Amino acid sequence: MTDFKLQMASRLERCCSDVSDWCERKQLQLNAGKTEVPWFGSASQLRGLRPDTMHITINQSTIKPATVFRDLSVLFDGELSMRQQVSRLSQTCFYHLRRLRSVSQQLGRDVTAKLVSAFVLSRLDCCNAVLTGLPASTLAPLQRVLNAAARVVVGLGPRDHVTPSLCELYWLPIAARIDY
Repeated sequence: MTDFKLQMASRLERCCSDVSDWCERKQLQLNAGKTEVPWFGSASQLRGLRPDTMHITINQSTIKPATVFRDLSVLFDGELSMRQQVSRLSQTCFYHLRRLRSVSQQLGRDVTAKLVSAFVLSRLDCCNAVLTGLPASTLAPLQRVLNAAARVVVGLGPRDHVTPSLCELYWLPIAARIDY
């Protein structure tokens, strides 16, 4: 490990120790078992870090590095690629869409649209500002979710064009939703 990496690890350890000392002065307890240390960088930089030197020690407790961590229901990875967040979000939305598709015929279009808005669109819009500037290839799964949601609401088949339905429902494409 280069001197720079050792210096950064040492500074981070001192910073965490200062936070622990502050917590003690305020009669708070820092739970090292729930504390995670993310390391950010490019893929090549992260591969260059050795796992044995990436941990931080605070008051005889070892804090291990986290490759992915959650903050306010958003999953961050070390590269800030947001692939984990997009993947988890699309899985959750497709789960709800499968459940809604099975009952959409009985509910009618208006009720289905409201349920899709509550269970799917709200998730797509929640904290989506962190997705700003991501490449279209990363956002593509979320656009597929939006397309599938429109298919459920309007009752389209898998080969029918979805763009007119998105316009009819006044739903912006995913990139425009993020910018909005």
